[in-house]
Amino acid sequence: MIANAKAGSAVDEAVETVRAVLEARATVEIARPDGPEQLLDVLRARAGREVVVLGGDGSLHLVVQSLTDLDDLSGTVIGLVPMGTGNDFARTMQVPLDPAEAAALVLDGSPRRLDLMVDDNGGVVVNAVHVGVGAEAGKEAKDLKPKLGKLAYAAGAAKAGAAVDGWRIEVVVDGAVINDAETVVLMVGIANGVSVGGGTRLAPDARPDDGLADVIVSRAAGPVARVTYAAQVAVGRHTDRDDVITARGREIRIVGEPMPVNTDGELEDDVEQRTWTLRPAAWQLIAAPDIPA
Repeated sequence: MIANAKAGSAVDEAVETVRAVLEARATVEIARPDGPEQLLDVLRARAGREVVVLGGDGSLHLVVQSLTDLDDLSGTVIGLVPMGTGNDFARTMQVPLDPAEAAALVLDGSPRRLDLMVDDNGGVVVNAVHVGVGAEAGKEAKDLKPKLGKLAYAAGAAKAGAAVDGWRIEVVVDGAVINDAETVVLMVGIANGVSVGGGTRLAPDARPDDGLADVIVSRAAGPVARVTYAAQVAVGRHTDRDDVITARGREIRIVGEPMPVNTDGELEDDVEQRTWTLRPAAWQLIAAPDIPA
């Protein structure tokens, strides 16, 4: 079990609940690595055991990134007990949000091979990338999470949407330009999972094991368009808009003005170009056998 080194009492109680469920049928060791280097040490020493991540999308991302860096991802079986703020990839995979139920799934579920996106710097994407206003919303939400919890995403999105004018970004999917460099966009989403921000269905049709990434480009850069787009993306109806382009592919490249990028909750500023390549069936997550393919 890999848990947060700085968790509070409520999380500690949930960790003990998970430990009790797992120890009824398995030998369990808990690790609380304090940073990426300690996490690498923990994973090196796991001796072939399954890894159970107690955390949200960011925690899962960090474990998958570390196993990728160790060249040990494909053969590792990962279980997930959602303990983050948004838990979006858990929602896509229908992993229960209750810790005890999620722990039971770790014991009774089956490993399922899933796709992974990897960028040209070696960074992985488990759930989704947000470029533009979505990344700005993530920045605004970060400071609000301790007070607002899941509601921080909506508050951050509202604040970011009112402040930005958009970016000129060329978007290329499998060699085809779907947005030229002179056309202003509000955001680009590249998704392996369905939702972001604690359940906002950014890519309603995305499937994490179909060998394709879903790409959403919003050109809703005007003041009124931004407001109506925000309302529709909140309920997953934005993909029907005339100013939204959708595509699916295995290689996605963006080039343009310095832009903010949010990768599974990890924020980065002033990115001018990046390419993501999808690796089909690259990793294994324990899931219920009856979730949709």
